[in-house]
Amino acid sequence: MPKINVLDREVSELIAAGEVIDRPASIVKELLENAIDAHANVITVEIKNGGRTYIRITDNGCGIAYDDVPVAFLRHATSKIHHKDDLSAIGTLGFRGEALASVCAVAKVEILTKRPEDTLGTKYVIHGSEEKEYESTGCPDGTTFIVRDIFYNVPARLKFLKKDISEAAKVSEIVTKLALSHPEISFKYIRDNKSELVTAGDGRSFSSVYSVFGREFAGSLLPVDYSHNGIKVEGYICKPLSGKPNRKFQRFFVNNRYVQSDICVRALEEAYTNTIMVGKFPACVLYLTIPPQIVDVNVHPTKIEVRFSDNATVREAVYFAVKNTLLKKDTPKKLDLDPKRNFSDRDLYVDHDIIKSEQLKFAFNESDKRVSSPIASAQQRVSVQSARVQPVKNVRTEVVADYYEEEKKTAASANDDDLFLKALEDEKSVEYKDPPVKMTPAQDQKPLYEAPVFEDEIAPIIEENDFQFINNDSFVKHEVEIVPEDTPEPVKPVVVGELFKTYIVFQAGDEMGLIDKHAAHERVLFEKIRHNADELEPQLLLEPVMVMLSYDEYDALAQNIEKVNDLGFAIECDVAPTVAVKGMPIVLGDMNPADIVPELARNFLECKHNPQLEIFDEMFHTMACKAAIKGNDDNDILELQSLLNTIYNNENIRYCPHGRPVMITLTKRDIEKQFKRIV
Repeated sequence: MPKINVLDREVSELIAAGEVIDRPASIVKELLENAIDAHANVITVEIKNGGRTYIRITDNGCGIAYDDVPVAFLRHATSKIHHKDDLSAIGTLGFRGEALASVCAVAKVEILTKRPEDTLGTKYVIHGSEEKEYESTGCPDGTTFIVRDIFYNVPARLKFLKKDISEAAKVSEIVTKLALSHPEISFKYIRDNKSELVTAGDGRSFSSVYSVFGREFAGSLLPVDYSHNGIKVEGYICKPLSGKPNRKFQRFFVNNRYVQSDICVRALEEAYTNTIMVGKFPACVLYLTIPPQIVDVNVHPTKIEVRFSDNATVREAVYFAVKNTLLKKDTPKKLDLDPKRNFSDRDLYVDHDIIKSEQLKFAFNESDKRVSSPIASAQQRVSVQSARVQPVKNVRTEVVADYYEEEKKTAASANDDDLFLKALEDEKSVEYKDPPVKMTPAQDQKPLYEAPVFEDEIAPIIEENDFQFINNDSFVKHEVEIVPEDTPEPVKPVVVGELFKTYIVFQAGDEMGLIDKHAAHERVLFEKIRHNADELEPQLLLEPVMVMLSYDEYDALAQNIEKVNDLGFAIECDVAPTVAVKGMPIVLGDMNPADIVPELARNFLECKHNPQLEIFDEMFHTMACKAAIKGNDDNDILELQSLLNTIYNNENIRYCPHGRPVMITLTKRDIEKQFKRIV
């Protein structure tokens, strides 16, 4: 055997650096995480040539002391942890003490840093772990890293870098993920001297989502806010009809750290089962707040993967959060007859059917000269969210004077009220349309530019305890319900007629709608079949079939034998990891148990709430589709009314089993606008 030697420091550092730094995006990630840990609230990232030749990251954080700068570039030097017990409660993004040492080992690094309490800052230059400059200098508070010529001393790794455009795309992905995970920080991203991303840093996650993904994506989201066994899940998920062709729009953050988690992905997609189109994937930006003691972030050099001590609880938290949001906030699709184009940022946050925001932006004098309105921010927030306005002569803004007289008592700023009332002294002609709804003081305190108000936002979130399972994926409410006082009588839908012998036309109050009768009936039958799935009877086999599983699958199946029997199987645990299959559900026919039982075991292993096989759903789909009424079928008005009554108030029936919408609606106001009865 060859002689064993201890590697030189230079060689060992290059090897260690290769575990952390494999491309420019890795450097950006490590330095950005350090900037965030330094409590910066403004961070600028600039790259050139995909980051291969130039990377600059500037922050306004706490800075580094003069004496600590050289130490920061030593391996395993960190300010984040001090004792072994700190590893069980890590609250920072970086903590290993390998980032700076790995970066300087493969690139030319220059750092300018200054603490607020210091008179002078520090300039430090290090190339390939070799110190070049170390001196005091003048510089602003915070830290600036400039990294040049990555892998200049490792040509073997340099040749494996991809084209500049590909490397830049990886950097962009890192910046956007960190921008989403820290909405309280204003990020600016410059690529080849062009600004590509700027976030507000206002602390609202929706602002970051809008900046990163754009208006169309942001407009398709539903807000999530749910807590389960000490785990809080917040953020946004897309409507089922806005599914994406891949999983690239799924973002999960655990304690403000972007992670890749199969557990979260499976829980998300399970919650969308039978509501999203085949071949489409749900999009999300979800933030999980988990006690540090039950999550291990120290399982991967880049810390992108985490491990949970209780996978089932995390999975349940994500599943219930998404499922409850879909049940309560995914309202029937509304038909848009007059789509707007070229929305401004403000348009995204304003209900267009209630108010034209431009009418509240300005007040006009007698000569129609446009002047800025002194509308107070608090009063403007109230008017934007609740006032129904109508232009009057001389293009003046409609104002409800009495309303503002009352609201001035609770407005946030008395000075703003005085300015507003003074501006209205010359306004003698006031016309009314609908008096605005009085806002509560809490609503009056909302910021001017805020995330959109979703229709069901004020509805109580359904908690897990509000439901019970019947051995399937559907929810059934408990009999005891809390009914709010003065609850209006439910609107009764009435069938008006039938269109093309396929679509039911109905009216419900001031709303009309269309229902695809085949899709609706198919979903009704599908739910009935699934509810009776626990009544499946096993068909005994002539001889037991021995099926070998992995040890994990065997343990999961052994712990859930009763549930297995409820699904129509007759299985006995033999010598691990083998099970004896003595019976199968009749509906599975002659299918091979060796193909079915491992899938069933994996469902239990993944802590699925509905352990039924996907093949069951496929069969139930087929059975419901064949039994449902079809387009062009002749149906009398009583049949259509019965179908309408069944689905109208049923929150489970919004999509057919294949993900197509069952119902679309149109309000009386929308129709009147099309006929120009109102403007």
